[in-house]
Amino acid sequence: MNVNQVLTLLPRTAGTGKKGELEQTITETNATFGETLAKAVTDVNALQTQAGNAVESMVKGESIDLHEVMIAVEKAKTSFELLMEIRNKTISAYQELMRLQV
Repeated sequence: MNVNQVLTLLPRTAGTGKKGELEQTITETNATFGETLAKAVTDVNALQTQAGNAVESMVKGESIDLHEVMIAVEKAKTSFELLMEIRNKTISAYQELMRLQV
């Protein structure tokens, strides 16, 4: 099933004769699941690096506020947990597809 087939199943948003906002967004992004997942992993890695740099700066005694360090660490933690849940759901969906009888 491609994007255009999925779009026919989705309700269109009210518009002025132009494409619906949802359809336009899906068509413009047109990224594969693999590309989206790779971008998510890259983003999580960047947040982890920022958190590590913030902690390192604090330990070195540089002028960085504790709350900024904690925010960076929590952002990294939350994004990592979200990525792990996406991975778990993807694996679960794959296993369910493998159980389907054809």
